[in-house]
Amino acid sequence: MKLLSIVMPVYNEEGWVTEAVRRVMAEAVPLRKELVIVDDGSTDGTAARLEAIRERYPDSVRVFRHRRNRGKGAALRTAFAEVRGDVVIVQDADLEYSPKDYSRLLEPILDGRADVVYGSRFAGQTHRVLFFWHYVGNRFLTTLSNLFSNLNLTDMEVCYKVFKREVLKGIRIRSNRFGFEPEITAKIARKRVRIYEVPVSYDGRDYSEGKKVGWRDGLKAVACIVYFQLFD
Repeated sequence: MKLLSIVMPVYNEEGWVTEAVRRVMAEAVPLRKELVIVDDGSTDGTAARLEAIRERYPDSVRVFRHRRNRGKGAALRTAFAEVRGDVVIVQDADLEYSPKDYSRLLEPILDGRADVVYGSRFAGQTHRVLFFWHYVGNRFLTTLSNLFSNLNLTDMEVCYKVFKREVLKGIRIRSNRFGFEPEITAKIARKRVRIYEVPVSYDGRDYSEGKKVGWRDGLKAVACIVYFQLFD
């Protein structure tokens, strides 16, 4: 692998994004890497933080901006169009996931066994104890997705997804918000590529710390699973 592309959608993460980028650059695997950040119309001080980050890492960080908030899926669509690397990994900016897990995530691809790797928060790694109903919702959505896709994932909604760049070619992401997760899973499943899953740690936030996913997003995810598996 000549270059690892890390894509980071950001929305109103003024208090988190600087540390998130520091960890990606300092703690991630010792490989040549680029970080592609998309500021999805932030209205706090995120833009100023990102400008300082870009100046600090002029050779390895590129920043793009949406003029208005369009959602995680839209931000990733922009980022995927800009990546230059051989392998692409999705990284949130909220510090719920640790770049220290990159080595584990990349191993099946670097070994030649996998084309896509999913992390899993439910496979036995250390995690912060938070909301029971979020856990139930995640397991329900994963099970529903598996029923349609005939996969046996344990955590379809996980942030950490890694792709060979050629796998992403030809996939058109339509979802603008959190529907990205079931959409990309449906489209990856139809490609019949080699998918692996590895455990990752999880330091989840609560709503007072800026968590954005709510129950409405769960209902929309159900609709996305059905639509993208059957009609798109």
